[in-house]
Amino acid sequence: MSPPKFTRLKKQLSLFDVYVIATGAMISSGFFLLPGIATSYTGASVVLAYLLAGVLILPAMLSQAELATAMPRAGGAYYFLDRTLGPLVGTTGGVGTWLALVLKAAFALIGMGAYLQIVFDVPIKTTAVAFTVVFALLNIVGAKQSSGLLRVLVMTLLTILTFFLLYGLSEVFADRGDVPRRFTPFMTNGLDGLLGTVGLVFVSYVGLTQVASLAEEVKNPDRNRPLGMGPTLATVTVIYAVGVFLMVSVLGVDRLSESLTPVADTAAAISGWLPRQAVVYLMVAAAVVAFAAMANAGILAASRYPLAMARDRIFPDHFATTGRFGTPVASILLTCSFLVLSLLVFDVVQVAKLASALQLLLFGLINVAVIVMRESHIEAYDPGFRSPLYPWVQLAGIFVPVVLVAEMGWLPVLFTVGITTLCFAWYIYYAQPRIAREGAIYHVFERLGRRRFAGLDRELRDLMKEKGLRAEDPFDQVVARAFVIDLASAELGAVIKSASDLLQRRLPIGGEELVEAFERGVQMGGTPVSHGAALLHTRLPDFDRSELVLVRCRGGLQVDMDDDEMVRQAAVVPIRAVFFLVSGEADPGRHLRILAHLAGRAESDDFVSEWQACRDEQELKEILLRDDRFLSLTLEVGTPGEALIGKALRELTMPPGSLVALIRRYGSTIVPRGQTVLREGDRLTIIGEPEGLNQLEERYGAARRA
Repeated sequence: MSPPKFTRLKKQLSLFDVYVIATGAMISSGFFLLPGIATSYTGASVVLAYLLAGVLILPAMLSQAELATAMPRAGGAYYFLDRTLGPLVGTTGGVGTWLALVLKAAFALIGMGAYLQIVFDVPIKTTAVAFTVVFALLNIVGAKQSSGLLRVLVMTLLTILTFFLLYGLSEVFADRGDVPRRFTPFMTNGLDGLLGTVGLVFVSYVGLTQVASLAEEVKNPDRNRPLGMGPTLATVTVIYAVGVFLMVSVLGVDRLSESLTPVADTAAAISGWLPRQAVVYLMVAAAVVAFAAMANAGILAASRYPLAMARDRIFPDHFATTGRFGTPVASILLTCSFLVLSLLVFDVVQVAKLASALQLLLFGLINVAVIVMRESHIEAYDPGFRSPLYPWVQLAGIFVPVVLVAEMGWLPVLFTVGITTLCFAWYIYYAQPRIAREGAIYHVFERLGRRRFAGLDRELRDLMKEKGLRAEDPFDQVVARAFVIDLASAELGAVIKSASDLLQRRLPIGGEELVEAFERGVQMGGTPVSHGAALLHTRLPDFDRSELVLVRCRGGLQVDMDDDEMVRQAAVVPIRAVFFLVSGEADPGRHLRILAHLAGRAESDDFVSEWQACRDEQELKEILLRDDRFLSLTLEVGTPGEALIGKALRELTMPPGSLVALIRRYGSTIVPRGQTVLREGDRLTIIGEPEGLNQLEERYGAARRA
C-alpha cells in the first residue's frame, strides 16, 4: 500500500514571525509562574539557574538550526530524529516532543487561569479549558493568522515587561538597602538543588527551538531560522535574569517560594510613584498576554508533529490531511484533546517537571542526530547553517541533559521511561509494518561495511530542490556561459561525445576521460530522467567552477546505452532536453543545488513545450534562468534602449551585480566582452540581483518573463 499524497504547508512565516513565535513560546510560564516554584528548590540561586539554563540550551539550539536548514519539514525534532536515527527513535522523539509541547501549553494555560483569578472570580482549570477551545479554532483558521495575533501579543508583552523591569529596578535600588540580605544564603539546597532547578526551568527556553517544527512554513529557512534565534535568546535571557532578580529582591525567598503569581505579587510589593493596584493590573494583563501567546504558539507547533508522523505512516493517515484553510485540522484537534486531558490530570509542578524532562531527553538526541548526519557523509545533506565547534558543542549537548534529568527526581525519570516504552510498542506493533525506510545512521554503518538506506539520499535531494538555490550560487552565470547543442535527433553516445568535446575546452581533463565519466554514471543508474529531460553530471578534483552543456533533441533522444530505466522512461516520454553538468569536488553541495534546480525547472508542466518552441540558443538559456534574476532588452531606435546603441559594454553604468550575459545579433549569439560595441537590433540578456534589474527595467523598459 503506497503512502497517501499530502499537501505541503505554505511558506508564509517571515523572520519577524520566527522571532515572535519563539519569544511568545518562552516568555510565559517560565517568567510569570515558574520562578516561585523554582525558588522553593534552590533559594536565591534561582537567578543563576535561569542563566545556566539559557547557556545550556545553546547546543540544542545550534543543532536544531542546522537540521532545520538542511531538512525544512513540518515535525521538527521528529522529522530530524526519524531521518537520522531511524523511525523507531523518530517515533519516540516525535511523540515525546509533541507531549512536551502539549504539557508546556498546559502549563501556560494554568498560569493564565491563576492570574485571571486575581481580577475575576474564575476557576483556574475551567478557564484553561475554555481558552484551549479558542486557540484550537484560531489555529484551524491558519498559521499566518495565528502568527499575526502573536505579533500583537508579543510586542505588547515586551513593551509592558520593559516598563515593569525598569520601574521595578529603579524602586529597588532607590529604596531597598537590604537587597544583599535577600540573596543570603545563595543556594539553600547546595549544588544538587541548583542543578535540579536548572532542569526544572529548562522548559522556559524550549520555545527557542520550537520553530523547528514550523520549518516547512518559514520563508527562506536557511536565513530566517538561525537568524531569528540570536535576538530571541538575548531578549528572553535578559528578561528572565533581570525579572527573577527583581522578584527575589522584592519578595525574598520565603514569599516567592509560595507564589503562583510572582510577577503580580512583586508589582504589589513595590511602593513607587504609580498606584499599586494599577501596577498589579498591568502585570496581570501582561501575564495573560504572555500565556495566550505561549499557549497559541505551543498548539501551533505541537500540531505539526502528528501531521509529520502521519505523512510517514507512523500515525493514521487522516492526520496528514489539511482542511479548507490549509491547516492540519485532525492534528490540531488531537493536540488540543490531549491538552485538555493534561489540564485535568496533572498539577502545576508535575506539568513543569514532565515537560522539562521530555524536552531534555530529546535535546540530547538532537545533538546525536547532528553527529550522525555529519559522519554519514551524505552529499545531499546541505544545511544553510552549520553549528560551530563541532563535535564538542554536540557532545556537551548530549551529556548535560542526562545530568539534569537525573537531578530532577524519580517521577520525571519514570515518566520518560514510560513514554519511551509506549513509543517502542506503538512502532513495533503499528508503524513498522506500514513503512520501509531507515535513517542516516545506516550511512555511518555503510562506512563501517554494513548497509545504507538509499531512500534518504533521494529525499534529501528532493528537499534541496524545494529549498532552491542559495544567493551565492552562480547558477545564472553557469547557464549564461553554457555551451548549446541543438539537434533534430541523436543517440545518447554521440551526444555524450559532442558535449565532452566542448567541455574539455574549459576543464583540466580530456574529452575521452569525460566520456568515460558520463557513461559510467549512466551505467550505474545515476542519471536523473524525468518529464522528458535527462541530467548527466560528474565532479572533478582540482576544479572549483561549474560548467554546463545544454542539448536539445527536437525529435527525441535515442538511448543506445545499458540503462533499462532510462530506456523505459524515454519510451514513455521522449527525452528532448539533456543537461551535462561538471563541477569541482570541493563543494558538492553547490553541485547538487545546481543539479536540483535544473531538475526542478525541467519538471514544470510547461518546460518541454517552451523548450521545443525556443527559436535560438539565447532563448534556450533564458527559460532556465531564474525569473527574478534576468531580463531581456532589445535595442531599437525610438525606445529608451536607444541610449545604449553605439556604446561599448565597459562604458555602461550598471547596478552592482548586474551584467550583460548574452547578446543576440543577426541570428547569432555572441559572448559579450568589455570592448563589445552595442548595435541597433541587439537583444541583450542581462542577469543580476532583483533590485538592480528592477532599476534597469524602469530605465530602459526591458522585458521580464511573465
